[in-house]
Amino acid sequence: MQGRRSARALDWLNFFLAEVQTGFGPFVAVYLTSQEWTEFEIGLALSVGTLTAMLSQVPAGALVDATPRKRLVAFAALLSLALSALTFAAWPETLPVLGAEVLHGFASCLLNPAVAAISLALVGQAALGERLGRNSRYRAIGNGITAGLMGLVGTYVSGAAVFWLTALFTLPAMLALSRIRAADLAPRETAMRHAASQSGWQGLRGLLTNRGVLIFSACCALFALSNAAMLPLAGTEATARAGRMANLIIAACIVVPQLVVALISPWFGRLAARRGRRLLLLLGLGALPLRGLLLALIEHPFALVLVQALDGISATAFGILLPLLAADLTRGTRLFNTGMGLFGLASGIGATASTTIAGALAAQYGTGLAFGALAGAGLLAFALALFAMPETRPTEEEEAPEAATPRAGTAAAGPDPAPVASASPARPRRMPEAASRPGEAAQPGPDSGPDPGPGGGRGPGGEA
Repeated sequence: MQGRRSARALDWLNFFLAEVQTGFGPFVAVYLTSQEWTEFEIGLALSVGTLTAMLSQVPAGALVDATPRKRLVAFAALLSLALSALTFAAWPETLPVLGAEVLHGFASCLLNPAVAAISLALVGQAALGERLGRNSRYRAIGNGITAGLMGLVGTYVSGAAVFWLTALFTLPAMLALSRIRAADLAPRETAMRHAASQSGWQGLRGLLTNRGVLIFSACCALFALSNAAMLPLAGTEATARAGRMANLIIAACIVVPQLVVALISPWFGRLAARRGRRLLLLLGLGALPLRGLLLALIEHPFALVLVQALDGISATAFGILLPLLAADLTRGTRLFNTGMGLFGLASGIGATASTTIAGALAAQYGTGLAFGALAGAGLLAFALALFAMPETRPTEEEEAPEAATPRAGTAAAGPDPAPVASASPARPRRMPEAASRPGEAAQPGPDSGPDPGPGGGRGPGGEA
C-alpha cells in the first residue's frame, strides 16, 4: 500500500514538473517583449539559458551520480526554479533575468536526472520502461493543460502573472516529492550502490569509449538536428499563408503532439521492455524523415496540424529511450546520470545547429529545401540506428536478481537492481566492467540515475 502511494506521488510529481517547465517556454520571449526589451536583448537572454543548459548536462548528471540523496537534489532544483520564476516576475531587468536564466538552466539539468533516479529506485530495472512511459504520459497531460492555462493568464491577467503562477506550481510539485517515501526507494538504492563497479575518471573514460554510448549520442545529435527546426520553420510558413489564423494553427501544432504522447507513452514503454529498445528507436527516428517530407510537400496550413502528430511519436520514443538507454549502457557503473548528461549534450548541440542551418537554407533556397535537408538528417539517424546500434535490453538472467525486491505499487514488484553477474564481454551495450579487472569485485546492478532505463541505469543513491 505504501509503495502504491509513492508510485502515485511520482505520477503527480511529473504532472506538476511539466507545469513548472512550461512557464519557461515561449512565454519568456513574450513577457520580455512586453517589458520593452529589444530583440537582441531577448536573444541574448535566451542564448544564455540555452548555453547554460547545454554546458550543465554532464556536470549536473555527475553531481546527481555523486550524491545518494536524489530527492534532496530534486527539492533543491524545484526551489531554484521557483526563485528563477519569481525573479522574472518581480525584477525584469537585464542582470536579474540573465541570472534567472542561468539558474533555470542548471536546475533543469539537475531535476530531470534526479526524477529518473527516483523512478529507477522505485520500480527497479526491469519495470523501468513502463514507469518511464507513465512519467511521459503525466508530463504530456501537464504540458497540454498548462500551455492553455498560461496562455489565458498571460492574455487576460498579465505577462508577469505567468511566472507568479509558475512559482506557485512548484509547491504541489514539492508536496508530491515529499510523498515519495524514502523506505520505498532505499532497498534498491542500496543494492545499486553496492552493485556499481565503475565511477570517477576511469568510469568516464570507459563511458566515452563505449560503442553503444557513442552511436546513441550520434543518434541524439542527428535527431535534434532534424527535429528542432521543423516546427519553427512550419510556423513561419503558416504565418505567411494563414494570416490571423496562424496563432491558432501553431497552438494546435503544439497541443496535438502532446495528446499523442499522452495516448501512446504507456504502450511505448511496454514495447521497449518486451520487444527491445531498437524497435522503439527505429519507430521514433523513422517518423522524422516522413514528417520532414510531408512538411515540404503540404501547403494547406491546417494540414500541418495532422503532420505534427508524427512529432508525438518521435517525442514519445526519445522521451522514454534517453533515460532507458542511459541505464542500459551504464549498467553496473555509477555513471547513469552522467550518461544521460552526455546524451543531453549531444541533443543540445544538434538542436543549436538545426535552427541555424535550417534558417540559412530557407533564406537562400526556400523552405522546401530546408525541410528536405532536415528530413535527410532524420534519415541518416534512422540508418545509423538500423545498421550500427546494438540492442541493449538486459537478458532474463541479468534481470533475474532484481525480482527479489518488491516493486513499488505492487505486492511484490519490479526487479531490484541487486548485483548482477558481470556482463558478457560480447554484449556491446554495456560498458566494460572494471570488476573484471584484478583486484576489483564484480559489481553488476545499475547505479543511481535519473529516470533511467531498464537495461542498466545505476540505481539512485539512497536518500535521507
